[in-house]
Amino acid sequence: MKATGIVRRIDDLGRVVIPKEIRRTMRIREGDPLEIYTDREGEVIFKKYSPIGELTSFATQYAETLHKTCGLDVVICDRDAVIATAGVPRKEYTDRKLTEELESIIETRQLYKYNQYQHNGQKIYVIDGGSHYVRCAMPILSEGDIVGCVVSVASDDNQEKPISDEIEIKLIQTAASFLGKQLES
Repeated sequence: MKATGIVRRIDDLGRVVIPKEIRRTMRIREGDPLEIYTDREGEVIFKKYSPIGELTSFATQYAETLHKTCGLDVVICDRDAVIATAGVPRKEYTDRKLTEELESIIETRQLYKYNQYQHNGQKIYVIDGGSHYVRCAMPILSEGDIVGCVVSVASDDNQEKPISDEIEIKLIQTAASFLGKQLES
């Protein structure tokens, strides 16, 4: 664990302020849930809680099913990092931070579909330095909160479309809706 050199006091209600610099660096937003851990040495550790992270194995199975049955390369992420993949190098993508552009798509709460004419050919990549860009993305909503995103991707090497745009959109929307409902139950 790395010391920051910042010291904060607990107020009379038991609250402590996490400094803005740390919130920005760790991408902690207002309203984000934090898990609290303690250890035997008396340390208290705050960790960002990812509700979709609870469904990692299920999300992986769903992504693999989309890949096998429809030929889609799929990435499923929480608000900050990739949690499941199919059709893309798992080691290269899993647990890697998302690009700011993909995070912006997630924050819109709306479907995104890449169109080379609409976006001046600008591609939005899933992770910095990655070779896969976003073809279609739908944020995962659970009880009105954004918890992640289902993304179909294509690589710079292979831009072949396995299915029509309309079917791709419906499959990605269905996956996002289904995963959101799983978190609600």
